[in-house]
Amino acid sequence: MTVPTPTLLRIAGLTKRFGAFTAVDDVSLDLAPGEFVCLLGPSGCGKSTLLRLVAGFEAPTSGTIHLGADDLAALPAHRRPVNMMFQSYVLFPHLSVGRNVGYGLKGLGFGRGAIAERIATLLRLVRLEGFEARLPETLSGGQRQRVALARALAREPRVLLLDEPLGALDRALREETQGELRALQRRLGTSFVVVTHDAGEAMTMADRIGVMRGGRLVQIGTPADLYERPADRFVAALLGDVNLVDGRIAGRGEGAHRVEAGFGPFDVATSDRAWAEGEAVVVALRPERIDLAQADPATRLSGTVADRTYLGDRIRYGVRLSDGTLIRVMRPAASAFVPGDTVAVDIDPRAAAILPP
Repeated sequence: MTVPTPTLLRIAGLTKRFGAFTAVDDVSLDLAPGEFVCLLGPSGCGKSTLLRLVAGFEAPTSGTIHLGADDLAALPAHRRPVNMMFQSYVLFPHLSVGRNVGYGLKGLGFGRGAIAERIATLLRLVRLEGFEARLPETLSGGQRQRVALARALAREPRVLLLDEPLGALDRALREETQGELRALQRRLGTSFVVVTHDAGEAMTMADRIGVMRGGRLVQIGTPADLYERPADRFVAALLGDVNLVDGRIAGRGEGAHRVEAGFGPFDVATSDRAWAEGEAVVVALRPERIDLAQADPATRLSGTVADRTYLGDRIRYGVRLSDGTLIRVMRPAASAFVPGDTVAVDIDPRAAAILPP
């Protein structure tokens, strides 16, 4: 028997309009206790507005937001048991690190000793012990990010909302901090909702990813769900490199659909949907799931290597198929094909996904 997952935060039918513009359009989302969810999508898709609605910085046009049994719409931002960390960090430049972290605790009834203890605990948590007296201008970008995170955690929110928290960091530091942020969230057990436009960042950190486009939540699931079974070509292209091949359903056999593309037929493992014969479809093929071998006269599907790019541990090939279609194929660095080689192309039926056109 499947045990139902408890819900901490429930967003139902949430819509936010600014005049004639709909920023968030009928979004529903449940967040479990201790869950790490990333909202992923391009700029202007509504993900930051959704965070601001939960935090109380914007009022919804319609819909509801509940945290446990509490209706958050009835509470002002400063009384909601959530906190929000902004991309710019918004540290007070004239206050020390310690005073930045402890800012606002006195107003919540904390005494001087309790504030000092809380600051020390948080700075240990983010590995900034001994930085209490430093000013923000003396810190690196990564250190400022950790100060902002400690301050956001000071009130012990039940849900922490983070808007592009790593966007100001350089690539190497951002990748290092992704692991630190995930490890910190696991130690605390606090539910995190993180906004990002970086698919790799979302795949690295999230328990589930919610993809947004045009104000709507178009798909939510685990990183593997979205990567292996995207809802449409937008989601497929957003989460990593992908070949999108147009075709038609030519038939259905034992555990697979036969798809007829311009370069010939190939099989795709049966999905949840039963596609009708003759129906136009798009097939998503991940480059690392396509194999290449030396072609022989019996090869059913073959192509010509058009280009080869060395990427250190991998080689990316561009392979031209019989109808002129160029597909990308990713193979280990030991692979030795060169432009001009005729190769056999092997598509694993389990590694392709059929999508609506």
